[in-house]
Amino acid sequence: MSLKYAKLKKHPKIFLRLFGVLPQEFEQIVRKVTPLWQRRVLDRYKRPGRFFKLGLEEMILMLLLYYRSYMTQMSVGFMFGVDESRVCRNIQTLEPLLAKVMALFKTKHLSKEEVENLIIDATEQPIEKPKRKQKAYYSGKKKRHTLKTEIRVAIKADKKPRIVHVSKTNPGSIHDFVLYKTEPPIHKDTRVYADSGYQGLDKIHQATEIPYKKSKHHLLDKEQKEHNSALSRIRLKVEHIIGDLKIFKILSERYRNKRKRYHLKFNIIAGIVNFKNGFSLL
Repeated sequence: MSLKYAKLKKHPKIFLRLFGVLPQEFEQIVRKVTPLWQRRVLDRYKRPGRFFKLGLEEMILMLLLYYRSYMTQMSVGFMFGVDESRVCRNIQTLEPLLAKVMALFKTKHLSKEEVENLIIDATEQPIEKPKRKQKAYYSGKKKRHTLKTEIRVAIKADKKPRIVHVSKTNPGSIHDFVLYKTEPPIHKDTRVYADSGYQGLDKIHQATEIPYKKSKHHLLDKEQKEHNSALSRIRLKVEHIIGDLKIFKILSERYRNKRKRYHLKFNIIAGIVNFKNGFSLL
């Protein structure tokens, strides 16, 4: 058994469920990656070693299937008629090329329209129990070892939300607000919407909307409750974006790979989500 793009593209619904993108979206990705791949192949051809068995289309399909399903590389290799080690080599070769096409813009100077309103939130993913520094990776919130990443989503009334920033990968024990302070600062004129994990952000960034917290001796009045409800409706957009990211099971199930490439994978998938929401490739 070997999956072939020529057959799969005839079934768009199945294609979407297997790879997370539609055939026409996949073709645009291939067109962008092809020049980079051709330069990579020419460079490799000058050196000794085995050549790639699959075509570029099948190799990208292999990577997307791995991201989407997070099945073992042995299972992915069986579906494409190659061995497990070749799957690993192909993914490691393609990821830097896809990052040049799919990852977020590298510039830190976004236009005023793009940063007028931002929603920020942090997401955690379970990992295998680390051999070292277990305490640093243990999340008291999730009650397990995790990796934490902050995303910043720009919102506009006439467009879908767009991921504009993905933080570096951090151990799960780090607090959301501490993680925020390790990342590039947000422009002072940008309106920021955050959850209760960012208590205190309004002291260093005045244009911040965070929910009021109820305590034993301080109940919320009607106006505060309405404020929290309105903020929740706005912040729902970032929850949908996180849901779109976690459609790719490699970002939702227990992470089994080496952590040093986690940020690269997260960036590629963030780029795919932006692309599916109508934003152009790099």
